[in-house]
This record gives sequence, C-alpha cells and structure tokens, in this order.
Amino acid sequence: MRNRFFYPIIGILFLSLSAFAFHKFYVGVFQVNYAAEKKMIQITSRIFIDDLNNGLEKKYHKKAFVGTDKETPEDIELLKKYLTENFAIKINGQTKVITFLFKEVESNDVLVCYSRVKDVDKFKTLEISNSILVDWNAEQQNITHISAFNTKKSVLFTESSRKELLKY
Repeated sequence: MRNRFFYPIIGILFLSLSAFAFHKFYVGVFQVNYAAEKKMIQITSRIFIDDLNNGLEKKYHKKAFVGTDKETPEDIELLKKYLTENFAIKINGQTKVITFLFKEVESNDVLVCYSRVKDVDKFKTLEISNSILVDWNAEQQNITHISAFNTKKSVLFTESSRKELLKY
C-alpha cells in the first residue's frame, strides 16, 4: 500500500523540481551567401522575436514590438539600427555597408530579416562580427553559416567570440 502512494508522489515531485532546471535555448541562425554572379553578399537572419524585443528594450531603454501586432515604424527603425550596430562585414579589411531589405515572421516566434551587401568582387578575406543579443544575454549563441567560392563554413558567435576572419 505504501509503495502505491510513495512512488507516484516521488515521480510528481521529481517532475516538478526538474521543470525548474529547464531553461530556454537562446540562439540566432544567420546565413551569409556570396552570390558571385550578382556581386553580392546575401544575409538571412533568424532571431526569436521575444528575445529580440527584450534586447532592443535593454539596449535602447524603449519598449519594442518588432514582429508583433503592435509593431510601429519606429520599431522597424530601431531594428535596423540594432542590426547595423551588432552585425558587420569587412571584405579584404574594408567595412561594407549592409542594406536591410525586409523582414517577415516565421512560425509566430521567429523574425527572419533579409539584408545584402552590393558591389562585392572576388575577395581574399571576409570578416564577420556578430554580437546580436549577446549583450542582453550571456547564453546567446549565434550560429552563422557562410557560403562562398563553393565552400561552406559555420561559425559560432558567443559572448566571448564575436568576430571571425575567414580566408579564401
């Protein structure tokens, strides 16, 4: 009789306590493609909407609603500013201008941003700096896949690793 009540109670207690051990996974996924025929670098960013809005609020001390029904044109300008300040590309040592094109919501919780760098000829080095959300959350990780000259590389950007130089 004691076992009939004891083990289910222990099981419920274990599940209740272990729920506190689970935490959200903080990750952004970025794709950087060099399209030689277009002389362009195409950038796709996938970021969780709630994390992005929390990061924008923390950095700019203003409530943001990017990717939600409450989104305003000011929110989009704040997003563009944030991306410009936290994602950069240097080609052969020269900083390039990244142009934000548009964004869309994917799966109700992921914001997908599309950007590009124009007038990119063949290059020997590509340096990427990616500090998206790492100032807001030390657990943030940004996985960046780079495709150029028929090679694919992946880089993990974290709080302690925000910049990577790739040689071609």
